[in-house]
Formats: sequence, structure tokens, C-alpha cells
Amino acid sequence: MALNNFFNFIFGWAVNISPLIGMIVISFFLTLIVTLVYKWTTDQVMMKSLKDELKQHQKEMKNYKDDPKKMMEIQGKAMEKNMKYFMHSLKPMIITFIPLILVFGWLKLTYNGIEVLFGLSWIWSYIIFSMIFSIVLRKVLKVY
Repeated sequence: MALNNFFNFIFGWAVNISPLIGMIVISFFLTLIVTLVYKWTTDQVMMKSLKDELKQHQKEMKNYKDDPKKMMEIQGKAMEKNMKYFMHSLKPMIITFIPLILVFGWLKLTYNGIEVLFGLSWIWSYIIFSMIFSIVLRKVLKVY
């Protein structure tokens, strides 16, 4: 009840304007928070380095697609880098998980039975908007 009142206070104005505008505002705000937490809780220099190494391994795999032995060797290195990248991404996921679940509970109550975008439910609309905002925010904020 208290959380519903809190989220109504924070986001209710946008939902009252229109369900679509409300979802756009909420998606942007949540995606911004998650992106900033990710940026502040990870070593961005190391994350960029790992991402660059993964891209390099992908290029190498394309060059050795006819050599299964070399391909497996490169794949092993890529998996090792991927695991390291994932482990460093885990901390921001843990930090943002519970707050997002609480907001999603409120969204479910608020948007129950309301079509937001092209007949889609709130969850699909949120996913679409958050993917778009995530791509833009990560580029603008240089998050790797």
C-alpha cells in the first residue's frame, strides 16, 4: 500500500496524462537508473577491454571457420572472456533487481487490462521502450 502510494506520487502524473506517455516516462526513468548503476558499479575501462577482446575473437572465428581445431581454441578463449564480463555485470544486476521487481508490481496493478502500444500489454511496451532507451543511453553515457 505504501509503495503503491509512493509510485503513484512519482509516476502517477504521467500515467494520468496517458498510459502511453506514462510508460515512456517510466521506461526512460528506470532504464536511466539501471544504466547509471551499471556504469558506477563496474570498471568501465575493463568492460570496454573485454568487449573489444570478444569482438576480436568473433572476427578470428570467422577467419578460421574451416579449421575446427583452431575454431574451438578461439571459442574457449571467447567463453572465458564472456564469463569474466558476465561476472562483472552481476553486481549491478543484483543491486537493481529488487527495486525493479517492486516497480513491476506497481506497473502490473496500474496497467492491468490497459493496452499501451499497438494493443500490447504494459510488459511488452516496457520492454520495447527500455530496449530503445538502453541503446541510446549506453551510447550517450559511454557505458560498456
